[in-house]
Amino acid sequence: PARVDQHRNGFYVTLRLKSSMYHRFHAPADCRVSQVDYISGDVWNVNPPALKRVPGLYCRNERAVIRAQLADGSPMTLVPVAAILVASIRLHWLDVRLHLRYRGANPIPCDAALARGEEMGWFEHGSTIIICLPPGYGLAEDLGLGAQVQAGQALAQPEKPKKHKL
Repeated sequence: PARVDQHRNGFYVTLRLKSSMYHRFHAPADCRVSQVDYISGDVWNVNPPALKRVPGLYCRNERAVIRAQLADGSPMTLVPVAAILVASIRLHWLDVRLHLRYRGANPIPCDAALARGEEMGWFEHGSTIIICLPPGYGLAEDLGLGAQVQAGQALAQPEKPKKHKL
């Protein structure tokens, strides 16, 4: 509940990695990872037809909730979601492979400092990553629904203060 409150009225972006794409993911900003919560689950396909057909698909599939703080102390949460043929998430700062047979701790405390663009981990096939930021951030101006993102391209930006007429 406390983590949800930190992101309430905030911003999120969903990145779908197709099977033909690069399967590694990188830190979207300078950050410090403090905990990973591994949640075992299904491995449904995450393509658009499956998302329409399977209610709450992202909440049913295997995933890792990565709790991090940005350089300014703001919370950031990344959620790599496994999919069919994946069922394996690798994170560089953990010495375990997170997959359906993993029986270790569900919450995994850690302390990993990452620089923007540094590789965080990878899937063994295509999947999805959800990034949540607190209020005050919005989608980068050159992105929209269905846009293809290139490595190093900004996903979010601080929202501009609104000007009020007097």
